[in-house]
Amino acid sequence: MTDLTPTPPNRLERQLDRLKDAPAFARPWFQSVVLRRAVPFTGTAGIDFLQMSRERVEIGLKNEKKVQNHLGGIHASAMNLLAETATGMVVGMNVRDDCTPLAKELKMAFKKRATGAMRAVAVLTAEQQALMQASDKGEVKVQVTVTDEAGIEPVECEFVWAWIPSSPRKS
Repeated sequence: MTDLTPTPPNRLERQLDRLKDAPAFARPWFQSVVLRRAVPFTGTAGIDFLQMSRERVEIGLKNEKKVQNHLGGIHASAMNLLAETATGMVVGMNVRDDCTPLAKELKMAFKKRATGAMRAVAVLTAEQQALMQASDKGEVKVQVTVTDEAGIEPVECEFVWAWIPSSPRKS
């Protein structure tokens, strides 16, 4: 049986908790600034961080010129970034401070043409969260759903994330 005792917040969660004092209307903007500093390419693509918790991360991407393919839809690479960022952030909300998360494996199957903006929702089970707290090394398959503006899942994704002990920082 897995221990489901709540654990103290990790570094990423503590950074986001500081934003609770910001006015509600400004919180999403501040959150995006914090997260884009952690992963600068998400800012380049224009990813919006909609919900961040240990259990669930939801992010969005507008269908803008900078992320479009030759058909005017969101490029396959941008869809991959969306799914990878959502899964990586939910892992990042759970990984211990003495560990580093690493994308280990991804599979993407393109099923339909996407229309408009897109969203990705990644979730971890309580058991997966407990496993990440109990071990300094391991891996999890992270559930992620990517939908377009019409609510259709144009791509099916599977991401495996690992975590390993962080190497000591050199001064």
